[in-house]
Amino acid sequence: MIPALLLPAVLAALPFRASPVPGGVALVAVPGPKASYHGEPVLVRKGARGWEAVVGIPLSAKPGPDQVDAAGAPVPFTIRDKRYPEQHVTLKNTRQVNPSPEDEARIAREAALSKPAWVAWPEGLTPTLEFQRPTAGALTSSFGLRRFFNGEPRAPHSGLDIKAGAGQLVRAPAAGVVVLTGDFFFSGNAVYLAHGEGVVSLFAHLSKVLVKEGQVLKPGDPLGRVGSTGRATGPHLHWSLSLNNARIDPRIFLR
Repeated sequence: MIPALLLPAVLAALPFRASPVPGGVALVAVPGPKASYHGEPVLVRKGARGWEAVVGIPLSAKPGPDQVDAAGAPVPFTIRDKRYPEQHVTLKNTRQVNPSPEDEARIAREAALSKPAWVAWPEGLTPTLEFQRPTAGALTSSFGLRRFFNGEPRAPHSGLDIKAGAGQLVRAPAAGVVVLTGDFFFSGNAVYLAHGEGVVSLFAHLSKVLVKEGQVLKPGDPLGRVGSTGRATGPHLHWSLSLNNARIDPRIFLR
């Protein structure tokens, strides 16, 4: 086994604080510029002490030993425990809690459609890992909440909810290319923006989409307007951030 190390000196040089917990990010020393985690390619950067893998840890991960694969050998690291609070939401539209068979079929089609967007890796695009807020407003639901809809447990909250007025502009938090837009059962009008090397944002519940697939955006470019489409109780922006196909807390990369 190649020994792994979380690098405090490198952490200081990067614009974010890593935390190897479910929904967090681990920095793992690797011997070269390529690595993978559970079969997904991982963003690798050259740091002060050499190459390091920037590993997104899924919310479903269990605390304990894990590993990155690099240069044909496992590189171990440890996932720490983290408990997220509960959130209870009441929805009048019960189909959004218990979808009909027709809804389930639509949800399955949309999951298949969005799967390639979550793993998009546009050639030549390097993410900055310094993100600006996509819209102004109060944070109403934080990342990782263990959610209950009408008293029934559902998947944890995989992003941030920012309360804002209907029609308020949503802007690209970092440079990227639009890899998917559409109207989805849960997300409503949504935009998937790939920032490079497996870093992907989802902007959901938009009242209007202002971009097209394939469009390249600079930081601050408008991409949509706040709305309440899909499974939403009122106007707000849901922002998910994915790293190596693992949803992580967007606040990790916020300036």
